[in-house]
Amino acid sequence: MIIETAQTEILPGQEAAFESALEQAKKVLTQAKGFNGIYVHRGVERPNVYLLALEWDTVEDHTVGFRESDLFVQWRALIGPFFANPPVVEHWELLN
Repeated sequence: MIIETAQTEILPGQEAAFESALEQAKKVLTQAKGFNGIYVHRGVERPNVYLLALEWDTVEDHTVGFRESDLFVQWRALIGPFFANPPVVEHWELLN
C-alpha cells in the first residue's frame, strides 16, 4: 500500500466551502481503481492548510490510473478553485 500526502493551502476564508466541496470530491475518489481511503487533517497553527492522506494500492494507481482519468478532472474541478497554491504531493511506503 502507498500513502499519497497532499499539503494544500486554501484561500483564506474559504475553509468551510472547501470542506463541503471535499465531501463531494470524496465520492469521485471512491470510483478510482486502487483507491482505499482518505484522511483529512486541518492545520492548528494555519487553519487554512490541510493535509490529505490518501491510500492507494500502487503509486501508478494514483499517478496514471487516477491522474490521467476523467475522475481526476472531476476531483480537481470540485476542490481546485479553493487552492491558494498548488498542493505539495508526495508518495510514501510503509517500511514495516
